[in-house]
Amino acid sequence: MRLWGAPMRDGMPRIVMVRDVVHESGSVATLYFDHHFQIRPGQFCMVWVPGIDEVPMAFSSPASITVQRVGEATRALTSMAHPDQIGIRGPFGNGFSPQGRVLAIAGGFGVAPLLPLAKEGSVDTFILGARTLDDLIFTSPLDEHTDLLIATDDGSAGHHGFVTGVLDEQIDLCAFDTICVCGPELMMKAVLDRLDALEIADRGQFSLHRYMKCGIGVCGSCSIDPEGLRVCADGPVFPGNRLVDSELGRYARDASGQKKRT
Repeated sequence: MRLWGAPMRDGMPRIVMVRDVVHESGSVATLYFDHHFQIRPGQFCMVWVPGIDEVPMAFSSPASITVQRVGEATRALTSMAHPDQIGIRGPFGNGFSPQGRVLAIAGGFGVAPLLPLAKEGSVDTFILGARTLDDLIFTSPLDEHTDLLIATDDGSAGHHGFVTGVLDEQIDLCAFDTICVCGPELMMKAVLDRLDALEIADRGQFSLHRYMKCGIGVCGSCSIDPEGLRVCADGPVFPGNRLVDSELGRYARDASGQKKRT
């Protein structure tokens, strides 16, 4: 029985030490820490950067997060080195649950939560998109564990264009039982539209990223229209048929709750 005044650790960050930092590209780095979490591919954590902020991040392995430098907290994270310390709350969320023949589709930084799925041998074909060759990350492990197809916006590697071009020209979506997707919302919406047109939206599993404060379903800051689904607690991975009529690819919300275009 817990006594009044006893230290409460439930829900508190676990302090971990940064063991190594690998710079994957000019704006992306993977932080490896000294604790292995029990995760399901696609789950996320809340990362506390002491003195700055707490931000949501997907696990890229049981002992790492992969960070894209976009703001103050992520700039601090990508500048860290051993033996810096951060706080980790989690893992949270439901993760991916693939069955049968699996296609994974990632755009840019969206490859991070799909990487553990590929490494465990659950992905048959992987489509990875990025702006340029220099922005492609994790190509070696993906090529080792999957049939990897690449698309770059500028044509510097693989297909010249978006991942949807690879889908349209090289992939029979109906041949896959599960399609796991993570990346920019407009890309995910384009994939969802194709699944919906084939009446197989339920085969899609989409990992959403939304502004979060608590990470445990209390504050409602990450709720999405029209059902009020909470990305942190009900997701972050949702079946495509639940997103067809949602705000995916249409708008998101900022820290004040105001709508903004995606």
